[in-house]
Amino acid sequence: MPETIRARCGGHRAHPRRRGFAAAGGALFLVAPGAAGAQERTGIAALASWRNLVAALDWHETAALALSLGVIVFAVVTAITLLRARAQAAADAAAARAEIQALREACDRAHALLLAEPQIVAIWPPSDGEPEIIGDIAIATRTPVPRRALAFGTWLEPAKAHALEDAVDALRARGEGFRLALSTLSGRHVEVDGRAIGGRAVMRIRDVSGAKREYAELAGQHQKLMRDVETVRALIEALPSPIWVRDATGRLTWVNAAYARAVDARDPTDAVERDLELLDRTAREDVGRARAMQQSYKARLPVIVAGTRRILDVIDLPSRDGSAGIGVDATETDAMRAELARMTDAHRRTLDQLATAVAIFDADRRLTFYNTAYRLLWGIDAGFLDSGPTDSAVLDRLRAARKLPEEMDFRSWKAQLHEAYRAIDAREHEWHLPDLRTLRVVTTPNPEGGVTYLFDDVTERLDLERRYNALIRVQGETLENLAEAVAVFGSDGRLDLHNSAFLRSWRLEEQALAGRPHVEAVIAACRPLHPDDEIWAQLRATITGLEQRESISGRLERTDGTVLTCATVPLPDGATLVTFHDITDSVNVERALRERADALVAADQLKSTFVQHVSYELRSPLTNIIGFAQLLEDPSAGPLSEKQREYLGYINSSSSALLAIINDILDLATIDAGAMQLDLGPVDIARTMTAAAEGVRDRLVEQGILLDIRAPEDIGSFTADERRVRQVLYNLLSNAVGFSPKGEVIVFTAERRDDAVVFSVSDRGPGIPTGIADRVFDRFESHTLGSDHRGAGLGLSIVRSFVELHGGTVSLDSAVGRGTTVSCAFPLETQASRAAAE
Repeated sequence: MPETIRARCGGHRAHPRRRGFAAAGGALFLVAPGAAGAQERTGIAALASWRNLVAALDWHETAALALSLGVIVFAVVTAITLLRARAQAAADAAAARAEIQALREACDRAHALLLAEPQIVAIWPPSDGEPEIIGDIAIATRTPVPRRALAFGTWLEPAKAHALEDAVDALRARGEGFRLALSTLSGRHVEVDGRAIGGRAVMRIRDVSGAKREYAELAGQHQKLMRDVETVRALIEALPSPIWVRDATGRLTWVNAAYARAVDARDPTDAVERDLELLDRTAREDVGRARAMQQSYKARLPVIVAGTRRILDVIDLPSRDGSAGIGVDATETDAMRAELARMTDAHRRTLDQLATAVAIFDADRRLTFYNTAYRLLWGIDAGFLDSGPTDSAVLDRLRAARKLPEEMDFRSWKAQLHEAYRAIDAREHEWHLPDLRTLRVVTTPNPEGGVTYLFDDVTERLDLERRYNALIRVQGETLENLAEAVAVFGSDGRLDLHNSAFLRSWRLEEQALAGRPHVEAVIAACRPLHPDDEIWAQLRATITGLEQRESISGRLERTDGTVLTCATVPLPDGATLVTFHDITDSVNVERALRERADALVAADQLKSTFVQHVSYELRSPLTNIIGFAQLLEDPSAGPLSEKQREYLGYINSSSSALLAIINDILDLATIDAGAMQLDLGPVDIARTMTAAAEGVRDRLVEQGILLDIRAPEDIGSFTADERRVRQVLYNLLSNAVGFSPKGEVIVFTAERRDDAVVFSVSDRGPGIPTGIADRVFDRFESHTLGSDHRGAGLGLSIVRSFVELHGGTVSLDSAVGRGTTVSCAFPLETQASRAAAE
């Protein structure tokens, strides 16, 4: 501050008195800010001394002094005001802090008091802001989210939650307080209190305990009982049966509306006041005696109800203060029961005449009715059925007799069948019995309980359906795959059926025959290929004729060169079958076959002539050679040297082999020419086998091979050509000897079967490879297979030809390294004439 004063004095030099004044003023100013209270008096004294000095100053000095003095006074006043304001502010702040501390302590005490007991407090602000929720949330919900406590539907029953929501809405909207005693879904009893405090809506949810809890429980039970009583009372009032309540003296104290109507009273109160009785004196006395003995009374009594005689089932039960009774109208029930009995008896008589088996079981699953068809179907004794067996007992008995379907789990099957006792609708089953019968079983629940079984034997129907469907499919497939064109026209002359060959034959489109066209339209579509009207007129008359429906047939030569045969067949249902068969190729082949037949007849004649000529020309010289060679071996012809005898042996063996080949060729030629005739007769099997073995005995001895003949002693005989059978067996044995190593065994067997005699020859030769086995029966097929056997390859061919000529078969079983078995099966009876084998 002194620096400021000096700055405002400018550059004036101070008078010594001025300097003293300035110094004095400065000292006063400096003292004033630091003084307070008592020091103000010192300042006032200094001002008085200044007043004396002012009088000695000029006006310039006076102005400067006045200005300085004003500034000083303002500063002093301002400092004093500031000090006082600071002191007041410090006092106010201390008081505010004390009040805040007191409020905090009060808030803590209120919060502690609020949390001292299990409760939830929800506070809604005046505006629509979020509520503040304080307390133990576990009272209402286990979810640790305070907001969930206001979701009343999650922890209260729907009706209670709705009531609480309405109360909260009224509190927030209109400030209406409420108090509710509720129980949560978890069984806890809570008290909900809502009120408006300071413009805020406050709701408190408190868990009640002790006496309050018992009171809340009793209040809840009381409300429930009252609701139940109201419900029962409303139900009793609505019942059509009269109900009454009496006191200990037997006087009426309450009746329902049905009772009032029964005694012609205006209302229940009128009936009680006038003591109008529904029962007569005797019945009331019986009721009184039963009540006195604390027993219930039940009887069927005739009663006048609203002027009409009715039958009531009266029940009166005693109580501590009297009794209560009810009368149930049984008039219609009795009438219906009697009518039902009559209808049931009539129905049972009717069911007993049905072919369908019927069995009725009651609610206890006991048989109450069965008809004759049921007893005959299962073959069960009537005494057992009349004893009223259970459903399970009947099924067990049928199962023991193997008359039920074979089931892996019989218990589950029976349980599934018995579900009909609990079903509403009828169910259908299909039983396939062990005796190949099929039953259609229908289980129908009875209204009064129990089940009615219907057993219908559908075996024949299913078989007919199966055969019919199969026949239809076969006919359809057969018709569609026929080469002939087929069309079926109904009795009305319209096309009912046709196959694809009909379309191809007459070059028609499927659309042209759609919609069952009339025969006239079909003829018009086919006429371009055959314009002759004569055959079409005959077809039209046959298809549309009513009296004369005869079959016709004919040949059509179409414009495209095709030749068809046409035939009609009247069908039993009035329809007509028309067939067209393309014989163009047959007609052409017929001409060619006739020409070839003439040529074949000539060739066959030439072949027969050749066979006869060769038979004479080859066999006769060879016979002469063999005869003269045998004569040369005779001693009567003269002695021969050893060399000559050896040569003659070669001639005889070669001639015999050649003769056998010639005979085989002639036999095959005869068979091919169809000239071979079998000389049938009884053939002794054992003797024929021995004769065939004699033919190879020398070769067996020469090679040291053992022949094992196996045949039963009583094998007997069969009908065949004995010479050809022996020739077949000889060829088989000769072939086996040729391929058997020295010292081996050949097994020759015969076996008699039901329809054939089978000869088998088995050797232990090298066996026949698979590729060769397929050709061994062909002519001139000869394979040494590593053996010394040589031949023309006709032996097995002769065997097959003669066996097949008898109607038999030849089989070969061979494998390389294990030998060969050839089997020939001759039928026991061979026809007197048989075509030659190819």
